[in-house]
Parts: sequence; structure tokens; C-alpha cells
Amino acid sequence: MDTDGEFDIREAPGMAGGRARGGRPSQQDDLICLHDARESTSLMVLADGMGGDGAGELASGGVIHAARELWDERVWREQPGALFLETLCQAAHAEIRRRNAWVAAEPHSTVVTLLLRDGQAYWAHVGDSRLYHFRGRRCLSVTRDHSLARLKLDRGEIREVDLAHDPDQHVLLRGLGGSEPPEVEHGYAVVRPGDGFALCSDGIWETLGRSELAGLLRAPDLFDALHHGLALGAERGGETGDNLGLILARSRRPASWLGRLAGRLSIT
Repeated sequence: MDTDGEFDIREAPGMAGGRARGGRPSQQDDLICLHDARESTSLMVLADGMGGDGAGELASGGVIHAARELWDERVWREQPGALFLETLCQAAHAEIRRRNAWVAAEPHSTVVTLLLRDGQAYWAHVGDSRLYHFRGRRCLSVTRDHSLARLKLDRGEIREVDLAHDPDQHVLLRGLGGSEPPEVEHGYAVVRPGDGFALCSDGIWETLGRSELAGLLRAPDLFDALHHGLALGAERGGETGDNLGLILARSRRPASWLGRLAGRLSIT
């Protein structure tokens, strides 16, 4: 299990992301947090790779590579929010397929991504990595896992409280890197100041409850909250626990037109 010093934590304005290896010999979770101050736009991406012999790390790394390329090319300025996230997911899928030849095992990955822009939130996911949207203590929405266990829940065969520990939870019905382009699920919300979002790999949401995630987002310091959440997830996962990936984000008030103009005229 990871010690405190082995947590990999990254920060950007209004958000903090981090990962821990848990009890696994390798790290198959990857993430990125990006922010453009002039455009008051933030992008968060979290991926959980699957496949032995290094394929899982290769797959999740491919997702983050594709996201970084699209961000640097400023594609997000040219496309509506939902279309950009669809483009991102399809590009990540293509990148994983390109990396297929690098390893013996076939690489696959989940993805969950959030774009905050102009007081609006757009998100997309494939697989069982989740996004939670909170307003204070209340969970407004959570993404629906693309897993066999979730299908069993929909059929009434299991209870929601048993979902995280069902043996079919890790049997995914959708993912990136397969033979067919992925079917991406999208979400949208108008954001109020103080709204919070948590992007989680299954190593986090299987060990931390919704109320605990909401509590992390209400903490004064997101960095400290993130560190606490990763440590708690690693402790509960134990010596055989899964990798842990978590991004916490709090909405920021949209910049006024005067503020945006000042940002564009500022010298960097």
C-alpha cells in the first residue's frame, strides 16, 4: 500500500487531482488537470487502464496524451463542450488502438472527463470511472457505470449498497481501445458558485461514500482534502487494494467581459 510520500498530486486553479498505487504492483490510473485563465476554462480527465504486461499503464497514458494534445491545439475553443468531449474520447480510443502494437496484451481504459466553461459543466464517460456533482451536501447526479454489475442492479438482481463488491463490477460493457469505436455517455449542468465535482476511479468510489466525497469538496483546502481522500482510500483498500485516482473541483464564478479583456491584454 502506498505511503503518504508516494501520492502523485497535481493542482490547478479550482481543482486538485491525485493518484496512489494502493496495493497494486503498478499504477494503471492516470489523470490530468488543465486550466486556461484567459478563457476561464478548465478540463479534467481521469483514466483507469486495463490489461497485463504494462498494457493498463499504456492505455491510461494514451488517454492523457490525447487529452493534452487536443488541449494544446485549443480544439476546445472551436467546438461546443459536448462535441469537444466526444472528440476527446474518440481520439483517446484511437491513441490506445495505435499503442496496441507496443505490448502483447490488448490495452483498454475507462475515461471520465469534465469541462467547465462559461458557468456550464459538460462531462462524458466510458466504463466505470465516475463523476459526482454536488451542491453542498447534496449529490445532484452521478454517472452510470457501464458494467455488468450495474446492469444487474437495473434488473433488480442486486442492491445498490452491494454494487461495489459484486463480482461482476469489474466486467465492463464499454471501454476505450476495443475493436469498435466507443459509445460515449454525456452529461450537462448549469453550474452555481460553490458546486463541486469529484472524478473517481473505482478504487476511490468503492472505498469512499458519497457523503465523504461531498465532505472533501467542502474542505477549506482542496489539496489537503485530496491527500486525505487518497490516504483514506488506500487504508481501506488494504494490501490488495486497487489503484486510486481522484480529481476534486469547485466551480469558479464566470469572469466578466471586463475581466476577460484584461486577461487577454495581460503580458505573460
